[in-house]
Amino acid sequence: MTYPAGTPTRPLRLIWLQSGGCGGCTLSLLGQQEPDLVTALRAAHVEVLWHPSLSEATGAEARAILDAAADGTQPVDILCLEGSVIHGPNGTGGFHLMAGTGRPMRDMIGAIAQHATHVIAVGSCAAFGGITAGGGNAVEAGGLAYDGTRAGGLLGAGFRARGGLSVINIAGCPIHPGWFVDTILQLAGGTLSAADLDEWERPLAYTSQLVHHGCARNEYYEFKASAEELGDLGCMMENLGCKGTQARADCNTRAWNGSGSCLTGGYPCINCTAPGFEEPGHSFSTTPKISGIPIGLPTDMPKAWFVALASLSKAATPRRLKENAARPTPAILPRDRRKEGA
Repeated sequence: MTYPAGTPTRPLRLIWLQSGGCGGCTLSLLGQQEPDLVTALRAAHVEVLWHPSLSEATGAEARAILDAAADGTQPVDILCLEGSVIHGPNGTGGFHLMAGTGRPMRDMIGAIAQHATHVIAVGSCAAFGGITAGGGNAVEAGGLAYDGTRAGGLLGAGFRARGGLSVINIAGCPIHPGWFVDTILQLAGGTLSAADLDEWERPLAYTSQLVHHGCARNEYYEFKASAEELGDLGCMMENLGCKGTQARADCNTRAWNGSGSCLTGGYPCINCTAPGFEEPGHSFSTTPKISGIPIGLPTDMPKAWFVALASLSKAATPRRLKENAARPTPAILPRDRRKEGA
């Protein structure tokens, strides 16, 4: 790999590990566009020492790279973990062993983290435990610096990487590839500081706005013209569990794959960038209510305002919006075919 003229002579060395998860963040990352992933890494002057899906090294070759990183003989500038840390059974870490070593993967993760200049949790599983920690969490999954909303995790609440920052949590399920690339470019340029992270150590580059911002259904939201079932065109906050007015991410202003988001695809936002999103206590597509008022209101709107504005908005809703709200989106099968299971 060659780098642009004028870049530092030594590249930033990156190791990417995968633990308890589906690999979806890697799959999403491969969809990076404008520029593509390889070009973006070259621009950041990053050398990938090892990635389980992208590297040629396997077996003994891969273990040699990781062992050298773990004992500090191979310098590592950026350690990325995708997937949650597995502590089961009974705190032994035996559910996930490093292949060919009999050593718990969590030990390898922890050892490399102690030597790394920066540590990045890629995805909500690595950040908080995520989907892997859902249900009864039989595998005892957790994040690098958090277990759900509790500070701690594998590395402990007070952990600081050698570069001075805590674990950088690029949360999402999966992440948008641009969130990762932005973070890498900031680290490469030496411009990422603690002030650029929010209260969950997520980069403000993507959490400084709400998913609600830029949503294609906002006209329906303003008039409280609500969808009644999945596939309808209306706003999904009132009845279908959408948390876009609470979730912090730029999903609707930075399109996925150049064109879409969960909401444009017809499914409500489930706030996957937040800790504990996997256990909402109800169906993802249901809005809990008390006396007909949604429990999870927009973060910038008191309950009394919502009640008053909802009544006024519904009274003023143009007929076309009322009629369209219950119509299926063009990309979704017509309602009668959906009921037939087509």
